[in-house]
Amino acid sequence: MKLKLSLKWPRTGWEVLEHSARTAVAVTISLMVARAVGLPEAYWAPISALVVTQSTLGAAWTISRQRLVGTAVGATLGALLTPHLGSSAVVFGCSIFGIGIIFAILHLDRAAYRFAGITLAIVMLVARAKPVWVTAAHRFFEVSVGIGIALALTAVWPGHERPKREHASIAERQL
Repeated sequence: MKLKLSLKWPRTGWEVLEHSARTAVAVTISLMVARAVGLPEAYWAPISALVVTQSTLGAAWTISRQRLVGTAVGATLGALLTPHLGSSAVVFGCSIFGIGIIFAILHLDRAAYRFAGITLAIVMLVARAKPVWVTAAHRFFEVSVGIGIALALTAVWPGHERPKREHASIAERQL
């Protein structure tokens, strides 16, 4: 079976090039800054930058706020619960459930809940030599670096993407 991937380069080429360049610059600067300030898992900065630069500036603010809130909650709960309750599967599962209920009561977005759960998993379940609060703080700062740089770059270098056509090919919609 042969899969044909079709991009209409003359119509979408510049948008793809610009978006790819903006994303590459954001992730590179994020990684360099995170490494320069000595964050131990600097790769989280460009991962966060990737999430943010996939959106327009308005959407980037929204996803960034959700990611920061979720990351802060997950890091804080991981730092508070792990030393006292441990990191068993039951404690982790109950913590995820509790975050979901709290976020629902506070009317926080599911994306924030997802980011809280990811951060909690990293803080609570990944074995470290350092105290858990150090891991939690590093995780928050690593994400913050990526988000901050991506937002700044998106603000000074906004994308010029055309509105998506209703019948755009799958390849065009993914880029």
